[in-house]
Amino acid sequence: MAEEVLAPLAGKVLSVAVEVGATVEEDDEVLVLEAMKMETVVYAPCDGEVTAIKVEPGDQVEEDDPLVTIE
Repeated sequence: MAEEVLAPLAGKVLSVAVEVGATVEEDDEVLVLEAMKMETVVYAPCDGEVTAIKVEPGDQVEEDDPLVTIE
């Protein structure tokens, strides 16, 4: 079953640490968001394969926006 990684807060995507097809484990770094000059690392909530990346560096996201899909 697919699990969406959601933005924990509004901010700008600084970097994406995974690519489609990559295998991740729970707590692996998925991407980094910047909000108010603070960097927030977003981690994988589960083990699986990255099947979609919905953002790229420079994108602005809102809280709870989908960022990555892991199956």
